[in-house]
Parts: sequence; C-alpha cells; structure tokens
Amino acid sequence: MTPYEEIQAPSDLRADCEAVHRRLAQAEVRMVRPAPSIHFDEYPREVRKREIRIDEAAQRLANALELHLD
Repeated sequence: MTPYEEIQAPSDLRADCEAVHRRLAQAEVRMVRPAPSIHFDEYPREVRKREIRIDEAAQRLANALELHLD
C-alpha cells in the first residue's frame, strides 16, 4: 500500500468541496437570520392541540394495569 492509494479522483475531491461550500453557504444564511420571537403578541392565534385517541387494545391494556383511561 502506497501513501497515495487513499487519494480520490480530482473530480470526486472537487464535488466534495462544492458540497461543503453549499452547506456552509446555507449555514451562513441561517446564522444571520433573526431568532423567532417568544412574545405572545406576535402569535395572536390559538393553536389547537391534537386529540389523543385511545384505541381498544390500549384501553384493554390500561384496564389490565388498572390505569383506567376514559
């Protein structure tokens, strides 16, 4: 094994460098964006919570464990 066996083709190395450059450019854009607000006034709508549905198998299991999910 020579010290140069692990070196890839120049086109592969170029593609890797271009991919890293694209990722760094995306990170730079995200880095300078302002942080989302945590103030309630800026989110006036009420967000509905999802309904949690308990199927029959979960109900039987809960009853067997005496958890009594109603």
